[in-house]
Amino acid sequence: MKIAIIGAGKVGSTAAFLMAFKNLGDIILVDLVEGLPQGHALDLMEASPLLGFEHSVLGCNDFRCMAGAEIAVITAGVPRKPGMSRLDLLNTNKRIVEEVCRHIKKSAAKNCIVIVVTNPLDVLCMVAKKALGFPRQRLIGMSGLLDSSRMSYFIGKELGIPAKHVYSTVLGSHGDNMVPLTRHTRVGGKPVEKLLSKRKLAEIIEHTQQAGAEIVAHLKTGSAFFAPAAAITEMVEAIVKNKKKTLPCSAYLEGEYGLHGVFVGVPCVLGKKGLEKITELKLSSEELALLRKSAEETRKAVKETGI
Repeated sequence: MKIAIIGAGKVGSTAAFLMAFKNLGDIILVDLVEGLPQGHALDLMEASPLLGFEHSVLGCNDFRCMAGAEIAVITAGVPRKPGMSRLDLLNTNKRIVEEVCRHIKKSAAKNCIVIVVTNPLDVLCMVAKKALGFPRQRLIGMSGLLDSSRMSYFIGKELGIPAKHVYSTVLGSHGDNMVPLTRHTRVGGKPVEKLLSKRKLAEIIEHTQQAGAEIVAHLKTGSAFFAPAAAITEMVEAIVKNKKKTLPCSAYLEGEYGLHGVFVGVPCVLGKKGLEKITELKLSSEELALLRKSAEETRKAVKETGI
């Protein structure tokens, strides 16, 4: 399996490390900054005798290096800077994603599966869809999996247990319009609503929504990269190993949850063909309204960019 990661910043390079550590395939790190992907790739390969990597990691500045890639992960983009409006950020990253998609379409394998990570995620998934023309099975976004992981951590911390025993479900957009589903969240098989009060759950939800901003405030010169990279790797592993695993991802809806023609975070079954199925949970009227509101915000942003 050949996996291309476009964008060799902290998220992309950390994802490359985790994928190499799990021996998911040969990895190509692509970035336009001369020396950056090469340096990260060399550093990773020098760790291979210690960590047991069985596959290669190659860094390059030429998109042609990803020829034949069966999975392409788009992390390339710019972070929001002081004084930059949301629309400015969107338009800048839109151009970057369009350019990357042009090269994926030209160089990657015929049936390449694309995972979009660049923010604002759901809108840029629409950009990628238009640029690539791929069926929805081969184009998904990394969204709810990261938010679900964060929520699981906060629940586990509150209960004093390892977060691996918590299964959280967060749907909707990756941002302020995420939809945490406490009714579908389990702790060791038990409903979390029987273990924590509504007030405490509301606090955890708010903390989850602000988790990314909290990390930015601490770091001051960057944003989260370990957790996003772990979420990307989980998605890639499900595809490479054909695990048929249900993970919350951004997917293009064609009637599911009563929504059409928009990317939104929903439970997705991932396997060797990419998105193999969208699971429709039984949502309350309030939860469904929040999900639809999330989708509507994405539609508005898409309209602003003229996609």
